[in-house]
Amino acid sequence: MLDVTGTEALWLLEGSAQGRLVYIQREQAVVRPATHVMEYGRLVVRAPVQAAAIEGRALLTYHVDEIRHPAGTGWTVTAHGPADVLTDPDEAAHYRRTLPGWAHGPHDTLLRLHPQSVSGFRLARPRRQEGGPR
Repeated sequence: MLDVTGTEALWLLEGSAQGRLVYIQREQAVVRPATHVMEYGRLVVRAPVQAAAIEGRALLTYHVDEIRHPAGTGWTVTAHGPADVLTDPDEAAHYRRTLPGWAHGPHDTLLRLHPQSVSGFRLARPRRQEGGPR
């Protein structure tokens, strides 16, 4: 595993469209599939979760990866920071049109995550040593 810089991690995050939202509910980690777009340094996330489960939460984690099997190569990025539920009806309508979702109704929530930390790493296969085993 090779660490990537914050700039490269943001670049990987911006170039992807799907990930997983991670939050704590009743003292357990909950992971939900989500779609996202990075705009103006903020991450807008659409996830099948009730807004009430998120509102008032100070910090959320969002994880994105692209791992190629069986090669075992790829990358992973995690963004962490405070989030708020999008409540403006016009803004919410825009993101509902542009971000695909898996659920509709009370389990369809739009969030704006303000990343305070973004980290990641690349998965790379070790290079074979010349003259070594194949």
